[in-house]
Amino acid sequence: MILGLITARGGSKGVPGKNTKLLGGRPLIAWSITAALESKVVDRLIVSTDDSNIAAICEQWGAEVPFIRPPSLALDQSTSMEVMDHALDWWGEHETVLPEVVLLLQPTSPFRTADDIRAAVNLFQSGDIDAVVSVCVAPNHPHLMSTISEDGLLMPFMDTSGCGTRRQDLPPVYAVNGAIYLNSLISLKRDRVFIPPRTKPYFMPPSRSLDIDDPLDFCIAEALVKRHLEL
Repeated sequence: MILGLITARGGSKGVPGKNTKLLGGRPLIAWSITAALESKVVDRLIVSTDDSNIAAICEQWGAEVPFIRPPSLALDQSTSMEVMDHALDWWGEHETVLPEVVLLLQPTSPFRTADDIRAAVNLFQSGDIDAVVSVCVAPNHPHLMSTISEDGLLMPFMDTSGCGTRRQDLPPVYAVNGAIYLNSLISLKRDRVFIPPRTKPYFMPPSRSLDIDDPLDFCIAEALVKRHLEL
């Protein structure tokens, strides 16, 4: 059984009301709900939220909201693992069948598709692994980044000796894009991380890897939606 879990607290500071803000005519969180339901590989889809308005909107779009997350787990310092623990504890107390696999979907990744979810599940099922996590090519290569020394001088972030300075000559690096975390329940309980040692990457293009964190990200998302609608 694959349990889908969308986490969405009400107190967004970067973009107030972000999870219910309209993008392309539908609430931001509805993009993730729709992708999960259309994938046909998620057996149950639940939402963990502390906000009654978010809960109502999620139910309208077809997700289950079987509980309201306590305020203590909706703080800035609350971790995704704590939220996951709460959801799984509730599930264990109220449901008879435990999931073998948990799919964590962040509502801030609206362009992850049903095909992406299906492909990630297929990748998980194709090998003896504990997790599949979505990644994209890192927008900034660490060999080309800098830090500032104590005396205010610009210094290389990493040792770049023998690497050259052209990006095409550097080894490829990838960034976790936040769109898909697919974990076995056994690994979640044992390893207590979303990226355990036996994790395979699911590659996504930058066009579907946007993670909305601030107003500029939302503007970019709106531009991408508008461009798609006009094509």
